[in-house]
Amino acid sequence: MTVTTAQVLAALLADPAADRYGLELIQATGLASGTLYPILHRLQEAGWVTALWEDIDPAEAGRPARRFYRLTPDGVEQARDALAELHRRTAVPTTKNASGTVRPAW
Repeated sequence: MTVTTAQVLAALLADPAADRYGLELIQATGLASGTLYPILHRLQEAGWVTALWEDIDPAEAGRPARRFYRLTPDGVEQARDALAELHRRTAVPTTKNASGTVRPAW
């Protein structure tokens, strides 16, 4: 899993029941749209994310309809597992010295 995919998953997991639109995810992750949307597309193809268009009249709302993204129930589980595995694989080993201070093992 890439760091950028992990960022998107973490943003979606912040509130798994919420519908999030692209600009919200861009702001939450700091990713460019050209990075974010391909990740969302791949997550949709994997069945981790669903997407739906907002049901509004753009003329009445004064803006285009938004496309909302949400983790599927399986996606929530898979995302949590994937982020936990990423954390496990990238965690810095630590040791305690004589004074009880935790330090990197190197």
